[in-house]
Amino acid sequence: MQLKELKLVGLKSHDCRVFMQQLLVVDIRDILPNKVRLVITRLCFFFHAICSKVIDPIKFDELENKVTIILCQLEMYFPPAFFDIMIHLIVHVVREIKCCGTVYLRWMYLVEQYMKILKGYTKNLYRPKVSIAERYIAKETIEFCSEHIQKAKPVGLPESRHDDRVGSKGSRGRHVITPSVEDLLQAHLYVLNNSNEVLPYIHKHEALVKQNNPKMSKNWVLKKHNKTFCDWFKDKIFADENASETLRKLADGPKRNVITWQGYDINKYSFYKKAQDDKSTMQTSGVTLRAKS
Repeated sequence: MQLKELKLVGLKSHDCRVFMQQLLVVDIRDILPNKVRLVITRLCFFFHAICSKVIDPIKFDELENKVTIILCQLEMYFPPAFFDIMIHLIVHVVREIKCCGTVYLRWMYLVEQYMKILKGYTKNLYRPKVSIAERYIAKETIEFCSEHIQKAKPVGLPESRHDDRVGSKGSRGRHVITPSVEDLLQAHLYVLNNSNEVLPYIHKHEALVKQNNPKMSKNWVLKKHNKTFCDWFKDKIFADENASETLRKLADGPKRNVITWQGYDINKYSFYKKAQDDKSTMQTSGVTLRAKS
């Protein structure tokens, strides 16, 4: 921005679009006459509407009529030198959307950004195109070899220390704990209640407890069911030769010894328990999970 000359320089096409759709409407307040300000504001709103990711096809005709009126008003308030071919092409934008789809899917901003990368390949200013082509081919060749040659290390690229952390495995602070029998039974019952294959057995056992104790309240039946279901389910499954392997593992129950970790690696990320994470400068304890029982 040049304050002395009141000019904005170095703006890319994306910067101009954002400035026209979002900032220009605010900047021209109390500066231009009311009629001129109104038509410029309508033009900004028009571009904001056609650049949206969701456009109602029913409004195409309305937008096309609006842009025609806007161009006529611009010709009323601005001199002929203001108009060139780009101004008149606005009238065809809505028709182009009807034929080709939304505008944001056909933006050239990504191409312009990549052109900056290609221009950075230029080392020989006398032959820029040849220099760009040679360095681009060399880059593509190196990336192809790095991806398709087994056990090949990328040339010029640092190796990520997170590549070995794809699988789910503990990384530090391994401990073996032995929970109480009550905690194990509660955890086992929670898993059984949230397994679809076990649901028929749950309903059958609840009905059996209610049948054997018809005078008891619903709360008492539920407590009796929670207390005796694990043993009943285990006897029922192991007596059935046609039971699936999943049901047999669920009926067998959890192991007494539980392995815990202070840190765990999964999907190239490392997560730590809060006690371990408090020792580090980089915190990763912000991951939460909302669950309903």
